[in-house]
Amino acid sequence: MYEHEAVRPGSEEYLDSEKYQYRPRDWAAAAKSGTSLIPYITALNAMRRAHPALQTLSGLTFHATDDDAVIAYSRRDGDDPHADTVIVVALLDPHRPRETMVHFDMGALGLSDDAVFAAHDLVTDSTWRWSAHQYVRLAPAEHVAHIISVRHVP
Repeated sequence: MYEHEAVRPGSEEYLDSEKYQYRPRDWAAAAKSGTSLIPYITALNAMRRAHPALQTLSGLTFHATDDDAVIAYSRRDGDDPHADTVIVVALLDPHRPRETMVHFDMGALGLSDDAVFAAHDLVTDSTWRWSAHQYVRLAPAEHVAHIISVRHVP
């Protein structure tokens, strides 16, 4: 039997499937060196718990970007003008930094086309003033995503 052959006829499982391979991990060393994903995943889970927009499957809108290696979408919890709204702008290229313009569907964010809003980045705890067309720079080794809580500016 060869590596590329199924374990049994008609099965899609392969003899050397990764799910049967033991790969020891040194979690303590990863935490000590700062390469563990545990703090980041813990923070993402806290964001999800804190934002109703991230707890539902409805209210999803994709927004245009000028670079296919950057994806942008928003989640909104209802149609109320003050509904919880979260924007995610994420880098899809794991090799190099990307700069692009993101073009938001402002109606999907509960805002008028000419509105300016406070964009609070839940990852970095920074806040900027964003509008319908926004410049974004993301880099694999620095900052791979903005997770933005939209705050209305009167």
